[in-house]
Amino acid sequence: MKKKAIDHIDLKILSILQNDARITNHELSNKVNLSPSSCLQRVRRLEEEKYVDRYMAHIDLDKICRTVTVILTVSLHDHTNENFDTFNRAVAEFPEIVECYTVSGNFDYYLRVVCPDMKRYLELNDALIERMQGTANISGHVVLENTKPFDGYAIDKLVD
Repeated sequence: MKKKAIDHIDLKILSILQNDARITNHELSNKVNLSPSSCLQRVRRLEEEKYVDRYMAHIDLDKICRTVTVILTVSLHDHTNENFDTFNRAVAEFPEIVECYTVSGNFDYYLRVVCPDMKRYLELNDALIERMQGTANISGHVVLENTKPFDGYAIDKLVD
């Protein structure tokens, strides 16, 4: 299916959906001044064209269990495709690694790790170090407080 250019109404729909994915089509159509059928067509098209990747709920882990969040910075000693591939495969094996970015600057990766406790974090850290066999420096930074949690993209500020 050929992608249709998105317009300001599509952007408004995306902005609303990212903050309230459970909004009814009727409520959404009222907010963007479209008929319910036109609005639903647009939402379906945005989903089909992968502007909407998936719908997720934000879970308040503090209400469920205790956790420790650690930000890891990783620097590979040799910037070979093999080392990057090895590290990417290792990261994929740990569900506690909830985000991983390849970045520019003083280190190569930025990871967010959420574990039930420090014991599990240390096990994960040791496993990563072992997997990389001395080809990476890994530095951990325990998160003390999340002072600005992710709350969606400022679509209106990102798009002209």
